[in-house]
Amino acid sequence: MSGDELVAIREEKDASDAERRIELCNAGVMAIAGEHALALLEAVGNRNAKGEYYLTDIVALARERGLSVRVSEAPFDDVLGVNTRVELAAVEAVFQARRRTELMLAGVTLVAPETVFVSYDTQIAPDVVIEPHVVMGPGVRIAAGSVIHAFSHLEGANVGEGASIGPYARLRPGTTVGANAKVGNFVETKSADIGAGAKVSHLTYLGDAEIGERTNIGAGTITCNYDGYNKYRTVIGADAFVGSNSSLVAPVRIGDGAYVGSGSVVTADVPGGALALGRARQVNKDDRGRIINERNAARKAESRK
Repeated sequence: MSGDELVAIREEKDASDAERRIELCNAGVMAIAGEHALALLEAVGNRNAKGEYYLTDIVALARERGLSVRVSEAPFDDVLGVNTRVELAAVEAVFQARRRTELMLAGVTLVAPETVFVSYDTQIAPDVVIEPHVVMGPGVRIAAGSVIHAFSHLEGANVGEGASIGPYARLRPGTTVGANAKVGNFVETKSADIGAGAKVSHLTYLGDAEIGERTNIGAGTITCNYDGYNKYRTVIGADAFVGSNSSLVAPVRIGDGAYVGSGSVVTADVPGGALALGRARQVNKDDRGRIINERNAARKAESRK
């Protein structure tokens, strides 16, 4: 350095003892005026310890031509190089630590910050609580007052105010969760619009679906959206109730206030306010349970001989 101007950049093998003591290092980022770039590049030679052509030699060449070369200093972590997967992990750790700090200073609660992972474009409003071991991929937006419970994975999802996600929920791209809605444990969504106040509490898959406001989706409900060739949508109105262990075979529509009995396979539209039952009638046969148990026990005993 000469004042605030850069004189030269030296490789370790070509540097003098005095130059090796200089702690300012080249991060590899240059901005070169276009009118000088080609002439400087053509002048680069290979008279060095390795016999290689160094782009950094253009600094000294520029000085020889009376051009000004200035330095912009940056924090070490800002210019870390990535040549291996180990170095990539180190740079990712720096990014994650910074974003976590920024989020907490902005009013987001991270219960165990070191276990929460965000993406470059993650947007989280103040007064959101993120519990441990939550991963957010690209395209995630979370509105104020929401809680993301532990071990949830979100990607391409928009979570409304006061919503509750997880634990162990997976929101895939195209998911929108309305205000005060609930997506509970072991629920997977994809291209799903879940209305305000709706509840999808557990063990459910909602794909290519629209769920109306205040509708309740029972445990084990599946939208059967794929026939092996094409995807189809399931549309459920407001204030509807879908009983546990129901299969909704798309394309299908369930109207406002409709009620689907538990265990139903719904293959046709359900009008608003209607009750849909799509399951076989239960039949009880007296004493048959005892007979079957005795027969099975005898077979098991015989197999052990």
